[in-house]
Amino acid sequence: MSQNPINLAVRFILELAALAALAYWGWTQHTGVLRYLLTIGLPVLGAVLWGVFAVPGDRSRSGDAPVPVPGILRLLLELLLFGFAAWCLYDAGLVLLANIFGIVVLVHYIISYDRIIWLLRKGKGS
Repeated sequence: MSQNPINLAVRFILELAALAALAYWGWTQHTGVLRYLLTIGLPVLGAVLWGVFAVPGDRSRSGDAPVPVPGILRLLLELLLFGFAAWCLYDAGLVLLANIFGIVVLVHYIISYDRIIWLLRKGKGS
């Protein structure tokens, strides 16, 4: 599984955009203390989940896996985070941005088909 540096950069930008979308949603949809908790807490939770649960040897990351998980679980985690980020943008009224984000995520995963196949073949700890 080779990783094109441009595709890795796009993936990194998508990760940052997803975290920003979570923060934006928390800020715009709530008030008071909940506004601050969600604006800070959702991106932190997303980053922790993204960074901790990994497939050993995934070259699109460092290759380290603090908590090793099967490839299918990692793929579902990624899709849930990106999907939730797109929904957050949509729910916050940024429909065009939500659609663009979703399309870029889809194109990224289509281009990364070799990684998808690799993830689907990887069991826990293998």
